[in-house]
Amino acid sequence: MFTHTFLGTNDIEKSRKFYTAVMQTLGHTTAVPLPHGTAFPSEAGSLIVAKPGNGEPHTVSNGYTLGFKAANSSAVDAWHAAGLANGGTCEGEPGVRVNAPGQQYGAYLRDPDGNKICTFAPNPNA
Repeated sequence: MFTHTFLGTNDIEKSRKFYTAVMQTLGHTTAVPLPHGTAFPSEAGSLIVAKPGNGEPHTVSNGYTLGFKAANSSAVDAWHAAGLANGGTCEGEPGVRVNAPGQQYGAYLRDPDGNKICTFAPNPNA
């Protein structure tokens, strides 16, 4: 669906630690260090977390959420725990989201730079 998604950071090492941990819980174990950040490539597209190319400081995009696909609710739980353990903050505990299509199981975090991210899996009770 996409070639890549780029999230800004003001602290490369902090974002690299956070995203390496949360992406591993979803099966994405390759983290490619870049001079200005980190890339997480996959066959479906890549996530790049790096300093903005225009040289200006990163600021959070109001209303933007990046969603990741998880295999199951256990992976969502592990993703959320890894994010909290690596500098993220909770933006929504893991659980069934009654307003999501198919009442999926999901969780939300803010990364160390304030970007809002989430992960969803099929409803384990469906």
